[in-house]
Amino acid sequence: MTQKLPRIVFFNINGSGMGHLSRCLAYARRLEGRARSIFFSLASAIEVIEDMGFEAEYFVSPFWSSSHINAWNRELAVRFGLLLDSVHPDAVVFDGTWPFHGFMEACDVYGVKVRVWSNRGLHKSDFEPVPVDESLFDLAIHPGEIGDSYILEREKQPGRAIRTSPVTIFDADELLSREDARRALGLDQKGRYGLFTLGPGNLKDVSGIAAGLITRMRSAGFDVVWARAPISVRDVELPDEVTSISAFPLVRYMRAFDVVLGAAGYNTCNEVVQAGIPALLIPNKLVADDQARRAAMTSKIAPVIVSPCETDEEQQEAVAGLVGLYEARPVFEPVAFDGAQRAVDEILALISDASRR
Repeated sequence: MTQKLPRIVFFNINGSGMGHLSRCLAYARRLEGRARSIFFSLASAIEVIEDMGFEAEYFVSPFWSSSHINAWNRELAVRFGLLLDSVHPDAVVFDGTWPFHGFMEACDVYGVKVRVWSNRGLHKSDFEPVPVDESLFDLAIHPGEIGDSYILEREKQPGRAIRTSPVTIFDADELLSREDARRALGLDQKGRYGLFTLGPGNLKDVSGIAAGLITRMRSAGFDVVWARAPISVRDVELPDEVTSISAFPLVRYMRAFDVVLGAAGYNTCNEVVQAGIPALLIPNKLVADDQARRAAMTSKIAPVIVSPCETDEEQQEAVAGLVGLYEARPVFEPVAFDGAQRAVDEILALISDASRR
């Protein structure tokens, strides 16, 4: 008799980028063959979830809803409750900064057996603490930054807490080679390419910075490829000579490029290290996480230039530094991260313990 796989519902919020959804996808990929993963996503990129083979439902984020936050939470409790009643999950994993009242209420009403909070840190010093106690969850996963490794932060249950190495969708050995990635994207095998991945632009208008950097990179002899984010609600106007692509997960194709110019978000920093590509990282000051600190940590172990690129002088200096890194041909061994695997092992262990009670 075939053993029935446990059912796990992933609830990802809609952040300024793809980080919350990407972490849930990273967990779900490591669970293939071991659990059935179902997504309840506040990010609109449902098609990328389904393209990766997972079931998904969409619910509008409070940032895009016309409802008052209290009404939105009531709507959320009903919609998420209907999903729980249909799926009967063995565990629910919430990835986001603040577990919503509607989410918590639905879990209470439907008696969710195992609750997990995936909560990435590295916030700025002025970040207001979230008034939700991790002890309301059976497990708190703190996806680590570059340089972190697995550690048990708190053993007592509920409220067990772990920190992992970075959580990434793919392992380094799953990334396409330079030749295969260029073939998949239709790029010239002999070309010199710079990949721009400056984020969706929903929170920060990146068009001004992009225009200056595109001009300088083209002057340095690079063809520019612009990556459009799946959740972008506005398109940056690009010069005719710039190639635009939409590929997710982008890291799978990153070795097609000679250099990367990207925002210093969680995904990009980890993926640059995985791919071993020289990069210019541009911290976004408008988000809650400390991107300047993350970029600085990345630059200690990878061929990376860090700059806000807000002035002509900063852009000129940053591009000169990036071209210098490229021409130096740095020897860099890609780093392996096991954060997603360690996290799902913990989740499955909790499900197994709960089934024996």
